[in-house]
Amino acid sequence: MIRALAHASLFLALAGCLSFHNGPMPGEPDKATFTQVEGTRVRYLDVGQGPPVVLLHGFASSIENWALVIPELSKTHRVIALDLRGFGWTDRPVADYSPAAQAAMVKALLDERGVGPAAIVAHSWGSSVALAFALAHPDRVTKVALYDAWVYEDQLPSMFHLSRAKGLGEVLFALFYSQRADERITQGFYDPSVVTQQLVDDVEVAFARPGTKAAALATVRGMDFTEVEAKYSSIKAPTLLLFGREDVVTPPSIGERLVRQLPNAKLIVYPRCGHFPMLEAAPESTRELLRFLEAP
Repeated sequence: MIRALAHASLFLALAGCLSFHNGPMPGEPDKATFTQVEGTRVRYLDVGQGPPVVLLHGFASSIENWALVIPELSKTHRVIALDLRGFGWTDRPVADYSPAAQAAMVKALLDERGVGPAAIVAHSWGSSVALAFALAHPDRVTKVALYDAWVYEDQLPSMFHLSRAKGLGEVLFALFYSQRADERITQGFYDPSVVTQQLVDDVEVAFARPGTKAAALATVRGMDFTEVEAKYSSIKAPTLLLFGREDVVTPPSIGERLVRQLPNAKLIVYPRCGHFPMLEAAPESTRELLRFLEAP
């Protein structure tokens, strides 16, 4: 009886310990630029000139994932990248974290920056935001490029399904979200030497920012693809799918499924590459992206 009460007390304590956060966070980069859109202080980057391209990162990531892509892309394009709500240096407010809500925030940022139709490039879970944007605003999308897309209900792991339960999700994220960062990062790469101690340290620091666990849980609860995934076939924009052959997070079979569903899509698979082709296959995948964006 005493043990049961102790467990219940711990459960209730952990369930209530996840809090959101608005405003600046410790360690914020001096040169970072911010704007307020959709009730969220958003960190963004707007560099280069030419046809606009929007970069959307994946779950638990940030603008930094595009570090090898932005310098090449900005030579011939105007590049707008942002930390999505709940990640990087963007706010973690009490808000809607679904792909549709994130897409609305992206549109608000583009409106503020005076950006009209643009190409949308996204990675992993960011691909669900890109497809939500394309479904809601087809006239604002010229092309779509998706790296290792995370866009289907059956891609969600059991922990994500369990986390939909009120209370249980709070406990799971309080206990496990920031644990074993090194193992989880290594799982995303084919070459383990890519995972340096500096990378692990940076991820652990990012996990520790205020409001991160609450925002991550809200994002997971927004990953309900059951109804929307049937609508992907209505997206007519030319689409490039870039996948790592050795990706164990989002295997190439997801790309094969998506290329069959999207009416105007092409799939490229990179050998000796995991979940981050923009990093592990940077020269090849970036060249292919530029060819795709510059084609008539």
